[in-house]
Amino acid sequence: MNDQKNDVLILGGGLTGLSAGFVLSKAGRKVKVFENDAEVGGLSKTIVKNGFRFDLGGHRFFTRDKKIDAFVRTLMGGELVSVHRTSKIYMRGKYFDYPLKPVNAMFGLGIPTTMKIMGDYGIEKIRGMLKPHENVSLEDWVVSNFGRTMFDIYFKEYSEKVWGIDCSRISAEWVAQRIKGLSLAKAVKNAFFKFSGKDLPTLVDRFIYPKTGIGRIAERLREEIEKHGEVHTDTRVGRINRSGLTIKSVEVQNHKGGTVLEGGEFVSSLPMTALVKMLNPAPPGHVMEAASKLKFRDLVVVAVMIDRKRVTDQTWIYIPEQGIPFGRIHEPTNWSEMMAPEGKTIVVTEFFSFKGDAIWNEGDARLSQITVQNLERLGFLKGSEVIDTAVVRAAKAYPLFEVGYKERCDVLYEYLAEFENLHIAGRSGMFRYYNMDHAIESGIDTAGKILKKESEEREVRSKEEKTTKERTDDYEEICQR
Repeated sequence: MNDQKNDVLILGGGLTGLSAGFVLSKAGRKVKVFENDAEVGGLSKTIVKNGFRFDLGGHRFFTRDKKIDAFVRTLMGGELVSVHRTSKIYMRGKYFDYPLKPVNAMFGLGIPTTMKIMGDYGIEKIRGMLKPHENVSLEDWVVSNFGRTMFDIYFKEYSEKVWGIDCSRISAEWVAQRIKGLSLAKAVKNAFFKFSGKDLPTLVDRFIYPKTGIGRIAERLREEIEKHGEVHTDTRVGRINRSGLTIKSVEVQNHKGGTVLEGGEFVSSLPMTALVKMLNPAPPGHVMEAASKLKFRDLVVVAVMIDRKRVTDQTWIYIPEQGIPFGRIHEPTNWSEMMAPEGKTIVVTEFFSFKGDAIWNEGDARLSQITVQNLERLGFLKGSEVIDTAVVRAAKAYPLFEVGYKERCDVLYEYLAEFENLHIAGRSGMFRYYNMDHAIESGIDTAGKILKKESEEREVRSKEEKTTKERTDDYEEICQR
């Protein structure tokens, strides 16, 4: 690793950091990317074991942005397949279509419950017209938009299972962003008229996916960056040294030892809370306090390899019920045939967790046993069909959007924006709920800002040089008179 003051140093090798590195390296900038894990991709990586492949949760790619869509399709060439989305919710011992399909809901829940859902929905709409709702929490937002019965049946259990806190503590700002544009009316219309709501990410019917797993997108970005730049995995970022509001260098360490690297511009997709703690000297107390109050939700993935061609015909199955420990399952071979050996399949389960809790600390063998027992209980497989299992823990998988998180984030945004050569981006880097397309877009936009800044600085220098030359020419002319 050679010290170069004009390098762009990218901290974090997920989709955001790699997308930024890709654009910058294509533009001729010297790029170095540093990733703590053995592989790039962050949460969007693919694990390979004995011919079976699985992602850390099901990661689809869908975007309404034509430029981002073209970016990924061009990058991936012929490696993509188009996947039809079909998802279910398992609750009360029955399967319900997701998104909502009224006929399925009516016969699944019964006509009285369905009528109560529609009645509550109508009541809340009338209340909203008479007096605007004050939505602070997820519970407030869902009740005002869908009604109390819908909240109790479809939202409460699953949301609390995913986030690990009461719905009254989950911010309404997040849920409004996450389900932006969706209403019960739109979901109902979508069930009967597929063209309505088709551009809503929550209702999309098809998405694209790399044949060998979502991690292939990150791998392709790495391949392109390494044509001109560097990507260092198994490399931990330590202190980030600053002078006032200018980042001077970062300290990184890998199996070769530690080194201090200087750079011109710094891009961070590291968790924003970790970034603040790495700054040396430390930020002001109020900044550190705000960072300490932002939390993440962690993830434990258990994959079960099965001696059968298929177990389900679904893209995802959501499981809100508290009696079943995992919250979502998917079968990668329904996305691509190449995710398992011929005649075999794999089922991936997601346990939402907090680092240090009972699930996180449970041994791999016991977690695998619990998973197989519950999949057997749900009727998906028989224990005798299980070939192997794999357990992967992903820390800081999702920002936790508690009530008040936005104000804390604003403190950090305001402070970090003062740095002249530090750029934060991505899901963890910005503490935002970004889908894959948003993560990629965030990296591309960050690279664009750096290139624009460089262009403006060149233009200023050019004008200054031109002015200096004109003054020199005038002086020489005077001297010659």
